[in-house]
Amino acid sequence: MKQPISTLMTQPICSVDLDDTVAQVEEVLTRNKLSWVPVLQGGRLAIGVISATDLLQFHVQGGDGSTMRAWQLCTYKPISVDEATPLRDVAQAMVEQRIHHVVVTGPTGLVGVVSSLDFVRTFVDA
Repeated sequence: MKQPISTLMTQPICSVDLDDTVAQVEEVLTRNKLSWVPVLQGGRLAIGVISATDLLQFHVQGGDGSTMRAWQLCTYKPISVDEATPLRDVAQAMVEQRIHHVVVTGPTGLVGVVSSLDFVRTFVDA
């Protein structure tokens, strides 16, 4: 698996802005059939991620999706990797850090996203 992560990453990127409401985040996830989304500041810098698990916990705690903002709910400092990073290195980092989502960056900023499900798909499709 010496291929770069760019061969596995998802593009185009669906994302939300840090000032979007949780209700807007849920709409993006539902409309695009996603389980997570990066939270961007200024349209380029990923400051965090919000997953379906985060949303489930939010609702269990009785949160109001119309008033809570994405920046208040997201997990900060997402793991990011360069688009040239080998697949094996990314997979190893995800296992070691017990994470399911990484953002992929290039010279212009955020260029793609990868989830653990993307790795599973490669084996199913093979």
